[in-house]
Amino acid sequence: MNIKLVSWNLHRCIGHDGQQSVERCAAVLQEINADLIILQEVESCPGHEFDALNHLAQATQCTALAGNTMKLGDSDYGNAVLTRLPYEDVRSHDLSVTGREPRKAMDVSFTLDGIRLQLVATHLGLRPSERREQVERLLTIFNDNAHDVVILAGDLNEWWLWGRPLRALHSRFPDTPFRRTWPTKLPMLSLDRIWAAPRPVLKSLNTHRSPLAKQASDHLPLVAELDLNAAL
Repeated sequence: MNIKLVSWNLHRCIGHDGQQSVERCAAVLQEINADLIILQEVESCPGHEFDALNHLAQATQCTALAGNTMKLGDSDYGNAVLTRLPYEDVRSHDLSVTGREPRKAMDVSFTLDGIRLQLVATHLGLRPSERREQVERLLTIFNDNAHDVVILAGDLNEWWLWGRPLRALHSRFPDTPFRRTWPTKLPMLSLDRIWAAPRPVLKSLNTHRSPLAKQASDHLPLVAELDLNAAL
């Protein structure tokens, strides 16, 4: 079974022009046409006119799973997963470090054509010491005994290619490629990552560089093509 997955930090749908446009972000996601969409810095405000998460779910014909980490004015704010695939369970893991912005990881389970998939979606902190602690917690979430395929996706905020957090993740997800996603005008850093185990499941990994994507946020969307049958 082949699926397409995208991870994207929306920057609250604020583009390089300083304008907040959910419609622009929705159009980018429609260009990509993914089965699983992992989002960071997304707002949801059920029942209000401005509900970015609900708008994006409708535009992509997906079910929205909110992974809110904090309040931002009247809105909930944080992570989200949009899925066209039937899911079985959604869990939340607190990765927050005292004195820093609240952080969480979403943990979503699927069974697709008999293949058990675990998706962990997150957005890590800005300080190196914060990320080291958060990665240690992340590594305890993955359950190979209960799943055939394990995926980690999100904005890891890791600037240092040889830093301790990435070394730990490389040991867990060996030989995973990376792509530069930030900033969109001249991408220099691979802040956004998609990791998969076993490694043969990940068939391709690329940034989505359409003109609209370069304007819609300060991060480029990161797109992975997966072949779940490669895990068998």
